[in-house]
Amino acid sequence: MAEALIELQDIYKIYQMGDSEVRALDGVSLTIERGEFVAIVGQSGSGKSTCMNIIGCLDVPTSGSYHLNGVDVSTMKDDEQAEIRNKMLGFIFQQYNLIPKLNLCENVELPLLYAGLPPAERQRRALASLERVGLREKAQNLPSQLSGGQQQRVSIARALAGDPQVILADEPTGALDSHTGREVLSFLQKLHRGGSTIVLITHDNSIARQAERIVRLADGRIIYDGPADRPEAVVQPDEMPLPEEVQAV
Repeated sequence: MAEALIELQDIYKIYQMGDSEVRALDGVSLTIERGEFVAIVGQSGSGKSTCMNIIGCLDVPTSGSYHLNGVDVSTMKDDEQAEIRNKMLGFIFQQYNLIPKLNLCENVELPLLYAGLPPAERQRRALASLERVGLREKAQNLPSQLSGGQQQRVSIARALAGDPQVILADEPTGALDSHTGREVLSFLQKLHRGGSTIVLITHDNSIARQAERIVRLADGRIIYDGPADRPEAVVQPDEMPLPEEVQAV
């Protein structure tokens, strides 16, 4: 049987806040196969951002193991994790994180520059990536000359340029209006249909439902992991608001 692309085993992330211990992740075990589209969902403080940081090799767990494509990355040093990020992961952020003084092609080239690719190959890949998101003709434009939706498409192109094993999308529609947000989600679904593995981080149930599978976190633990179309994927009994007569007590 082939190894899972992402495998978290009994992951804990514990912070000391004075005399208190905060368990941002409290024994999380999670497996994601190649080609899956998974939404990791939770309210503020649920642990979803910590989970994303560990999957994205931006942080290491206090204990437990994380295997990415069969390689244990949970105990790697910073420079080793940076190399893994450049080679295997593509990131899409809520605020785009484009550099204002660089044109679109140069922005998309950045992770390829860090990966040590020669200039001609960087440009070829960047232009091909911009073509995929429908912005090839704007390659010389600055980010300020684009709409918010177009800027997010540039960040998607940047994520795709390195041909990553996993695309991590952190609240990718958070800074967009609803129409433009739907366009971005539609593009993520298109990438998924093309075989990409996508991990979407969100607090929004309606966005999470666009994935195939939902992993719901609360208080650092997984409380649901299954198909996105089940009712329990969206609302858990302990997350439902109290009836008005109870709230008034």
